[in-house]
Amino acid sequence: MKKLKTVSDIDELADLLAEARSTGKSVGLVPTMGALHKGHLSLVSCCNAGNKVTIVSIFVNPEQFNDPEDLESYPSNLDRDLQMLREADCDIVFVPSVKTIYPVPDMREFDFGPLDKIMEGRFRPGHFTGVARVVSRLFEIIKPDRAYFGEKDFQQLAVIRKMTGMLQLPVEIKACPTVRESDGLAMSSRNVLLSSGQRKNAVLIGQTLRAAAQKKGMAVWELKKWVADTINENPFLDLEYFEIVDSKDLQPAADGERVKQGLTGCIAVRVGNVRLIDNVFFYNFEAL
Repeated sequence: MKKLKTVSDIDELADLLAEARSTGKSVGLVPTMGALHKGHLSLVSCCNAGNKVTIVSIFVNPEQFNDPEDLESYPSNLDRDLQMLREADCDIVFVPSVKTIYPVPDMREFDFGPLDKIMEGRFRPGHFTGVARVVSRLFEIIKPDRAYFGEKDFQQLAVIRKMTGMLQLPVEIKACPTVRESDGLAMSSRNVLLSSGQRKNAVLIGQTLRAAAQKKGMAVWELKKWVADTINENPFLDLEYFEIVDSKDLQPAADGERVKQGLTGCIAVRVGNVRLIDNVFFYNFEAL
């Protein structure tokens, strides 16, 4: 097991990374907001496999929360996170303060075109601006060769790729598959906020996506209605959206189009006060 170094100061971090790079070591970054689970650890594993140095950032970014209550309730357990990262053979954990990331207010705005106008962008206005601000800031501080993100946050992944290209940042963006609980629920830091009854019923989200992925050839509008009806029939669940989009540019498929390979179904569901997202690639449903 490697010795984990925990750093909060930018200059100290720069010294550690300069030492690594002086011997030709590549640096991979896994940005997180803490409350780590096996999904995060899978990103660390991917990063370890592709780089000599793995750095995980833990920073709850206030810029990407449009709901103050969501920010207030976001789970945190730094001691547990650090122990998990030690066992995962992480090299460096960067735990900056808000002042470190934003020494002055970040007023940058980003034009992502249609990418952030639908789904999460529609229901969480300003969210992707906050994501772009913090991720670009982490890239500026760490200058990783590669950065690793989960496919569960499918729209965020597309936005980060777009942002990286817009700013011409020399960072390779790597996507890693969604990791699920044994019952099919996508792993999320917010899962711990669910009551036992909510947790039991939240399984329907993954089950519905799995079933949707098998409805080959159904019209887009018909499948969207079926998913909405299935989710909303459960009194514990409240569908916020289910959208079927092109997997490359995230543009919504026409209602009359038939569901086919190359499309992705993205969903957001409220389970009480907890908001969960997930997605399915048509027709790659075996992982569900």
